[in-house]
Amino acid sequence: MPKVIKKKVKKNIENDIDVQDRLSELKTKVEERKKTIVTYGLSGLAVILAASGFYIYTSFSAQKARQIEYEAYKTYYNEYQKKTVSDQERFQKALDLFRQAYGSKKSPRVLLYIANSQYELGMYDDALASLNDFIKIYQGEKDMLPLVYQKMAAVHLKKGKKDEALKTFDTLLKSSGDIYGDYALIESARILESEGKKEEASAKYKELTDKFKESPFFDEAKAKLGDKKTE
Repeated sequence: MPKVIKKKVKKNIENDIDVQDRLSELKTKVEERKKTIVTYGLSGLAVILAASGFYIYTSFSAQKARQIEYEAYKTYYNEYQKKTVSDQERFQKALDLFRQAYGSKKSPRVLLYIANSQYELGMYDDALASLNDFIKIYQGEKDMLPLVYQKMAAVHLKKGKKDEALKTFDTLLKSSGDIYGDYALIESARILESEGKKEEASAKYKELTDKFKESPFFDEAKAKLGDKKTE
């Protein structure tokens, strides 16, 4: 009997030790898992907070940019201004505001108005640089590109570069289709005529009358060709 009891006690002790080891191992794994969950939980929270902060910051920046842009438009067009200033001061202020707005939030429309303001201030090289930047950065803005080419041609004319202006009007004609095509043709014809290139000018006038019968420049082109607009 005593021997049997000893064997049972030994076996029970071994079983208890084995169970305790397993429980200890399980407890360790649970603790490790808790730490992992807490770590990832905190990381996730940090990401959420960072994203929320970025959204708030960008929203605030966008709102600020819109406010500055609105003030710039009012200044550029001389609307709702409390104080009367010279055109030079007005366009300089508009340029400064447009630059601030563009610095806060990039926009093709604002970049175009930066160029327009520079043009009005006689800053033709700067205006040309801004317009070239527009073409490089915003090639997909098909509705605005004709306005860019139109202003670019005007800059070239101010700088006395008629050949560059003609090239730009040709680009405008090809890129804009029917919208600004008549304008590109009439301006090209006027330049060519001013240079004594009558045959080339006549070709432009003829193209205008053939393609743009409803154009406001139709009568001028027809008269240059020696005819009157048909009823």
